[in-house]
Amino acid sequence: MSVRVGVAVGGWPFGETATADPFWAFVERAEELGFDSLWITDRLISRSIFLEPLAAIAAIAGRTRRLKFGPAVLVLPLRNPVLLAKEIATIDFLSGGRMLPAFGIGGDDQQREYEAAGVRKEERGARSDEMVAVLRRLWSEERVTHHGRFYHLTDATIAPRPLQRELPVWFGGRSDAAYRRVGRLGDGWLASFITPEEFATGVARIKQYAAEAGRAIDEDHYGMIVTTCVASSVDEARAWLGPAARRVDIDPAAVSLLGTPADCVARMQRYLEAGCSKFVLRPAGPPETILPQLEIIAREIAPAFDRTMAHA
Repeated sequence: MSVRVGVAVGGWPFGETATADPFWAFVERAEELGFDSLWITDRLISRSIFLEPLAAIAAIAGRTRRLKFGPAVLVLPLRNPVLLAKEIATIDFLSGGRMLPAFGIGGDDQQREYEAAGVRKEERGARSDEMVAVLRRLWSEERVTHHGRFYHLTDATIAPRPLQRELPVWFGGRSDAAYRRVGRLGDGWLASFITPEEFATGVARIKQYAAEAGRAIDEDHYGMIVTTCVASSVDEARAWLGPAARRVDIDPAAVSLLGTPADCVARMQRYLEAGCSKFVLRPAGPPETILPQLEIIAREIAPAFDRTMAHA
């Protein structure tokens, strides 16, 4: 099983700034330090800064040469499947095959986003399932005709196609419906805000649903996005975290990496034992700590799991 460590930008952790300079400093240093991938959170409507993930990823593709990238995670039903297929294929083609699609159906607190996109929230699951079928066909077939419940295409073709001939599709989520969707339709799972015990349960359920569908998910295609705050202690890290970094039903320390590098490594080991092999660490805390934390993660935490980083 290959273990890889990437990083994420959730919202805008860089404080008040009139320019994108701190973001580009983060991106360029992430590549220099040898991280596997960089992920951008998707939020259509927000009073705080959230970059549009595909636009940001396209810019990152032109700024880097090795780093892979993906949305963490892209809310599928807010998009049009043909436009989305074209955008993802274009990015993958121009970047030399570095695109990592990861999708979700959105949270229960995103009603305003569905309204703004003209999508009924109660249709989000069915729309997402149909979209995945359309995306896969557009990426692999010469001419696509599809007449479904939500989407209609007649003799449709996109070009360029993705450079990756079988573009993997990962899903987020931590509900039973999400586990079923990964098992039936996905190539991998990218969870977030989840305990090691919940992660192990999710892996078991996904394997069950995949077997029922006559499928199997690769053992190293189970990953998670985890808020990471490196500080002098768990208590200091917990005090640094803002409301966006926590679940209201649980101590943030139960679903995050908090404290010293040794604390974070020990916590990651629990997720590894639960079946996680793809880690996306999202640095959090005061703006002035984000880049220093990136350095510490690369030097003292990630190499304990991702052997490729030990030689970066």
